[in-house]
Formats: sequence, structure tokens, C-alpha cells
Amino acid sequence: MHCIEEQLAESRTIAVVGLSPNPLRDSYRVAAYLQAQWYRIIPVNPNAGEVLGEKSYPDLTSVPLPID
Repeated sequence: MHCIEEQLAESRTIAVVGLSPNPLRDSYRVAAYLQAQWYRIIPVNPNAGEVLGEKSYPDLTSVPLPID
């Protein structure tokens, strides 16, 4: 199994399950940091329409593109 650093180095598109649109939440801050590092963030939250400029999906099976 790869360590987290190896997995992040090999990945470019990351689904963040439970990503909150609230900038005070940890999930938002972590996702914003990853996005600033050129990762594509896919929000997965059934209660959010969009987070960090990306369309949010209600669950992982609804995401129509490949996730690393």
C-alpha cells in the first residue's frame, strides 16, 4: 500500500465526501488548500449545489468523471 504522500503525488482529481460550503469548516479549508495546489476537487455533499466553484454531487456513484 502507498503512503498518503505517494497517493497524492499520483492523483489529480480528488472527491471530498462531506465537503462543506462553510469556509470555517475543516473540510472546506483542506479542499481549498488542495485546489490551490492544482488538484481538481469534486465536492460530494447532497446538501450543497456548488463548493469552491465545483458542482457538488449527492454521492460518489453520481460523480460522472474518474476520481483518482
